[in-house]
Amino acid sequence: MPALSSVLVPYAAYLRVYEPLAAFPEPERSHWARYARRGTTPTAQDELRRSLADLLPTPPVPVPVHESGDAFVTEVDGVVCVCPWRTRLRGWLALEELAEQIPAVLLDAVLPPVVRGQAAADYDQWRERNPDARPWIRTSVWQIPVRWFALFSDEEREYGPAGPAAPVLRYRTPMVQARRRVARALKTLRETTDEGQLTEGLVDVGRWLEEFHPRSLVELDYGGLVHALPGPQLAEDRSAADVAEGIAALRAGDGAGAGEAYARLVERWRAVRDLQFAN
Repeated sequence: MPALSSVLVPYAAYLRVYEPLAAFPEPERSHWARYARRGTTPTAQDELRRSLADLLPTPPVPVPVHESGDAFVTEVDGVVCVCPWRTRLRGWLALEELAEQIPAVLLDAVLPPVVRGQAAADYDQWRERNPDARPWIRTSVWQIPVRWFALFSDEEREYGPAGPAAPVLRYRTPMVQARRRVARALKTLRETTDEGQLTEGLVDVGRWLEEFHPRSLVELDYGGLVHALPGPQLAEDRSAADVAEGIAALRAGDGAGAGEAYARLVERWRAVRDLQFAN
């Protein structure tokens, strides 16, 4: 990942797709099968540490030279599913977004134009050979897009309070449910509101989900954002429920109820985003 993005990764959330081994062509399928059998797969913290290591060279390495051969692994109803890291591809994609996120002067200081230019040229060449490539992981820094919550229900929320390690807050749902919720939310929004950012975002995430096997697992992981939310606030966070309530209110013609649900969501995440600029 880009060097600057790596600095912010501790305060990032992730939307991941775990695909069953059957979704992968050979020889990749055999690679992931052997990988899963090892039983010692890396954690999200391992991925973070490897990303931060790219800060050390001078000039920094904005995108890994070689694609990662690692993945997150889980089991769904007895079926092994994997979520490849694809750190090189994600690095290129994140690098494209940096220009819109930080001032040009700061970006040039952290990643000189010549470094970014070479990375862009490498990506163009790689893309010609891999036109259908897509990441299994999407990352959001200092916030979680509203459209991500639309994929889940409150019943799928998993929260582990703080102990020896940091607390964990995540949602997991079958791909078929995630796609169904996106379709329903889009139908409601198009029937009740003007085309806007939420509609456009849902279209985008819906297209991304269509790229994967229908028996995949979709996961929203708060990741490092658990450190940006006070303990009680994290424990009481019901953002997916707020989004579901807002969409249901729109469907029922209750504009006031939808506004209240959206206001709770916006206020919660504005407080988190404001920390990005705090001293």
